[in-house]
Amino acid sequence: MFEVIEIPNIRSAEKRLRQSEKRRGMNRARKSAFRRIVKDLKAQVASGDRDAAQALIPALNKALDKAAKHNAIHKNKANRIKSQWARRVQAL
Repeated sequence: MFEVIEIPNIRSAEKRLRQSEKRRGMNRARKSAFRRIVKDLKAQVASGDRDAAQALIPALNKALDKAAKHNAIHKNKANRIKSQWARRVQAL
C-alpha cells in the first residue's frame, strides 16, 4: 500500500540513517555472497560431483568468515554452515 518514509529532524539522526543504509547494503552483499555459493554447492551435491563440490568449500568458508567477521551473521552460524556442508561433501 503506502510506504512510510521517516525523515530525521536531527543532524545526528540523519548521519545514523546514512550509516545504517550503508551497513544494510554491505550486510546484504556479504549474505548473498555465501548464499550464492551454497546454491552452487547444492547443485553440485545433487548431481554427485564431488570434485566440483570440494572446490567450492574454501570459497564458502571464506565468504562465511567474512560475513561473521563483520557481524552480518553470527560466528556460530557461520561455523555451523561450514560444518554441515563439509559433512555433505565428504559423504559423496
